[in-house]
Amino acid sequence: MRLLPTISLLVWLSSAQADSVRMLVQSSPLAGSQYYAMEAFWADIKVGDALSLIREPDNRHDRNAIRVEWRGHKLGYVPRAQNRAVAAAIDAGDRLSARVSSLSDNKNPWQRLAFEVFAEL
Repeated sequence: MRLLPTISLLVWLSSAQADSVRMLVQSSPLAGSQYYAMEAFWADIKVGDALSLIREPDNRHDRNAIRVEWRGHKLGYVPRAQNRAVAAAIDAGDRLSARVSSLSDNKNPWQRLAFEVFAEL
């Protein structure tokens, strides 16, 4: 597995599976949440919830676009300024996972939900 550029680095044993190791490769705010389903599900989303990262290589606005979904509902995107390494990892077949790391009632949509991306080692 290639090493990804990291914003912060943390290796830990997953509580779900004692034999799996994950490396934190990125922590980001959710981009574009004001345009998608986050408000409809806000009361149900919890810190620690799993998120899906869906690559959108044909996105007309950003060729490195990565859609962020919660339980099959589009919440927004990995910010454009931070999506290149994650897009390259997904394209290379690396196993990534994501989870909600913080929630805030802040009116600024960029400060409402933050998430972490992990490389599964």
